[in-house]
Amino acid sequence: MATFLELGVHKEFIQGLKELGIKVPTEVQKATIPVLLKSKTDLIGLAQTGTGKTAAFGLPILQAIDVNSTNIQSLILAPTRELAQQIKKQLFKYTKYLDSKIFIEAVYGGEKIERQITNLKRTTHIVVATPGRLIDLIEKGEIDLSKVTTLVLDEADEMLSMGFKQDLNRILKYTGKKKNTWLFSATMPEEIQQIIKTYMAADAVKIAVNKNTLVNANITHHYIKTTIKEKPELLIKILERRSNERGIIFCRTKAGTQNLMNFLKDEGFSVDALEGDMQQKEREKVMRAFKNGSLQVLISTDVSARGIDVNNLGFVIHHQLPEQLEYYTHRSGRTARAGKAGFSIALILPNELQKIQDLQKALGIKFVEISI
Repeated sequence: MATFLELGVHKEFIQGLKELGIKVPTEVQKATIPVLLKSKTDLIGLAQTGTGKTAAFGLPILQAIDVNSTNIQSLILAPTRELAQQIKKQLFKYTKYLDSKIFIEAVYGGEKIERQITNLKRTTHIVVATPGRLIDLIEKGEIDLSKVTTLVLDEADEMLSMGFKQDLNRILKYTGKKKNTWLFSATMPEEIQQIIKTYMAADAVKIAVNKNTLVNANITHHYIKTTIKEKPELLIKILERRSNERGIIFCRTKAGTQNLMNFLKDEGFSVDALEGDMQQKEREKVMRAFKNGSLQVLISTDVSARGIDVNNLGFVIHHQLPEQLEYYTHRSGRTARAGKAGFSIALILPNELQKIQDLQKALGIKFVEISI
């Protein structure tokens, strides 16, 4: 079994990883880190959320930073504020035992741009950004990306499905040709392939983790047949049986999310909802409560849940199946992170059985029918 040392990771970083409980490299880290440490190359990584991608691209970036330079040398793009904050936090923790300091800034919407502009005036080696806020900074002439040697697109398919296609094209053009681009995505839709074709080298290294299945192999997939009338009671039973675990319930609409939250609160469950139009402070408050365990269940739409990364989630419940197949991958990928087991439970109406068969075929997974 490969160790981080064998992959070429410096001892100081390994010490930081150990402190975070990261002792054995994941599949994506084993496949990616040696390649990125040894050669200056473009890279395409097909990997789910929760497979250890941040360390896979983060460690090679950190090891390549010239701490004596004051220039921004790496740019990491992420679809949401949460993910940008999280990447910054993780990279910072990896550097704990370094003798010299690597400066990392995160820039995203929902915070005052003036504060971010002030922070960027200090020495900054790595910028983690959401595409919209980065474009604002570029247009104001407040960020210099001319010395960027590495650009990472994390969860690229999420960025496109959130409508960032134009912004991504602008950023890829603006950062010039003297950089290496590393693209990570859980799925490879046509638009991603277009970006690869246009902006990445033809000989880019391609890495696919668990390529036989598009969904994390540690997740077991279940469905329960029910009716609209019986669904609320069924949900209560599931949550009562899993009272020692945390989980996320997915709804298709904002109204559905609200109604379900009110219903479950009235039933005495520790729940809250994430909504797209929430104030950033409110959103962070809910996420803090969920991460520290004072909140057991989070209810969310597909859009609101983007970028959520919470360890030790026991289950994901699909109150309704998603409209798009790839959303199922993103939803269920919220559980079974970092090699742990997880459960995905879909509550389906009798006429939705065909959708389960479509998901099995498209994603290479097997659903098991259960009853409660």
